[in-house]
Amino acid sequence: MKQYIRLWFTRFLECRHGGVLLAILIALGVGVATRGILLFKSAEEVSWTTSLGAVFFWGALFDLGAALWWSLPLVILLALLPASIFERRSARAVAHLAFLGIVYLLLFGAVAEWFFWDEFGVRANFIAVDYLVYTTEVIGNIRESYPMPLILAGLFIAAVLIYGLFLRTGWPGRWLTHATSPAAPRWRAAGCWMVVIFVFGLGLQQRFIPEFVNNYNRELAKNGLWSFVAAFRANQLDFERFYPTMPEEAAFKRMHAILARDGAKPLTDDPRDFLRLVRAPRAGPEQRLNVIQITVESLSAEFLSRYGNTQNLMPHLDALAPSALVFDNFYATGTRTDRGMEALTLSVPPTAGRSLVKRPDNENMFTLGSVFRSKGYSTAFVYGGFGYFDNMNYFFGQNGYRVVDRTMVAKDDITFANVWGACDEDLLRWTMREADKDFAAGKPFFHFVMTTSNHRPYTFPEGKIDLPSKTSGRAGGVKYTDYAIDQFLRNAASKPWFKNTLFVIVADHCASSAGKTELPVQNYHIPLFIYAPGGQVAPGKVQTLMSQVDYAPTLLGLLNWTYPSRFFGWDVLSQPADQSGRALIGNYQKLGLYQWGQLAVLKPVRQSLTLSYSDFSHEMKPQHPNQPLIDEAIATYQTASWLFKHGRQRELSQEELARYAPVAR
Repeated sequence: MKQYIRLWFTRFLECRHGGVLLAILIALGVGVATRGILLFKSAEEVSWTTSLGAVFFWGALFDLGAALWWSLPLVILLALLPASIFERRSARAVAHLAFLGIVYLLLFGAVAEWFFWDEFGVRANFIAVDYLVYTTEVIGNIRESYPMPLILAGLFIAAVLIYGLFLRTGWPGRWLTHATSPAAPRWRAAGCWMVVIFVFGLGLQQRFIPEFVNNYNRELAKNGLWSFVAAFRANQLDFERFYPTMPEEAAFKRMHAILARDGAKPLTDDPRDFLRLVRAPRAGPEQRLNVIQITVESLSAEFLSRYGNTQNLMPHLDALAPSALVFDNFYATGTRTDRGMEALTLSVPPTAGRSLVKRPDNENMFTLGSVFRSKGYSTAFVYGGFGYFDNMNYFFGQNGYRVVDRTMVAKDDITFANVWGACDEDLLRWTMREADKDFAAGKPFFHFVMTTSNHRPYTFPEGKIDLPSKTSGRAGGVKYTDYAIDQFLRNAASKPWFKNTLFVIVADHCASSAGKTELPVQNYHIPLFIYAPGGQVAPGKVQTLMSQVDYAPTLLGLLNWTYPSRFFGWDVLSQPADQSGRALIGNYQKLGLYQWGQLAVLKPVRQSLTLSYSDFSHEMKPQHPNQPLIDEAIATYQTASWLFKHGRQRELSQEELARYAPVAR
């Protein structure tokens, strides 16, 4: 058998397209090595069972598929080059340099995967695609976070050593010696290679990968390059095509019943419109309080001592908790900043694919800001970085918010910055100035503030906290943000608008989204504090299960407002005592609905499952399908997708607001 394999290998090697075979072998070797390294890096999370055999089997298939696609330009090039080209010493030298470059690029990709896995616990996905779009921030972040000259030099040395070992096998020399070939055989060989590439490459799909119990195992079975391209192609998913559905009429009817739990009055007879009148939950006048919402980058609940942290990372926020209304079971809808913005602003579920913040046709939507503006408020989005990232400036600007970002302040108004933005102290100083401006104009205000300091490279002004910049990692970033918020509140206390303002401290998402399961519920748990220094909102703690979609209606309920609504969330403080709440969570492709102890998951292609979940051990196990929970999940996500697709989540016109004003009174 070995003799036949050797004969087969020799036959394919000693021809013009033998170089393709060598390139594929190199790519396969790097792919297998990368998988092995990532396996041992995640040794504590991976399931060390017989499924590892399946991991490496499927991994090898996707490594081969990626290698075949990778080799396509080489197949065409070798067919185009003239027959005698490799008789020249210079051409053979160029061929060796080209293969050295291939090794270098493959190693570069492997190292990039290492850092991506270290940050997110997955192979390349939508996050990597987005990062490729925003090259300024990403390249700057890499340069500020890692010793790139040393890494690049190390990669070059490693590539030389690996290719040197490859040369010692004699394979490259044998290929180049036999690389002379007339045009007809060259193109026949190229045609055969292209048939193999297209048949194998197009026939292999990531959905074929088995459903491992541990999601780390499933991620290891992928190939980084293949996963990246798949994510690029699938940045939007049509719900009706890829997910389990029910008849549209049934979905909207069910969702109307779900939203009716808040007792709101429908304002339209259109069965495909959730427009309804939400009445003030208490007797008495509306509260015309200012609201400053500080949305903290990557603030996991686990960073606070209230939720078990012992490192004293957020002493000031911990100290503020007894004076604030704290929501202890509050969950992010997604794993990226734009998902947090989407839910906190639009109160919509995390529909499949990209967030609405980054999709086309996202102008003039029904937002929390539009409700505030209907009451005469000034609304602003204040960001420490460059707001073109993640389409933030366009989204907020086209939805009625005044936009303030790093490009709109003077250079001397920035005391410290990294590639992601000005430090949080600078950002909050700008926020103070915007509040002063609105107050001077006699306008109540709602400001959506987005921080950046708790983000790699975790750099901030030295001497502010007891941890050093950069080298203390995320711990330093978290603690500095806590310090900056405390300084902001101390300085705001001297302002005339201070006691007439609600200060909201909330996260966009958790610091880590990786987990052994597809939707690790614990990695969506984030804090929500609402602090009223004037005493308008009593301190306390809320145990109801909720997610970011419930933030907007809950905030407006605290203000005791009556208003027309198209929100998918509800005021959790006004829910009947027998309603235990729910959380909507997702990760681009998997869409979840979590109720205490159970999680329904919808995913391509038309799959659904129910998992049990322990809030104490975080253990998750498949269980018999809970069809009512699955149906509620389907109705929620199906109707949300339909409404955006058909442009129905729009802001109310002045005429509509005037029409509903008598009803509101």
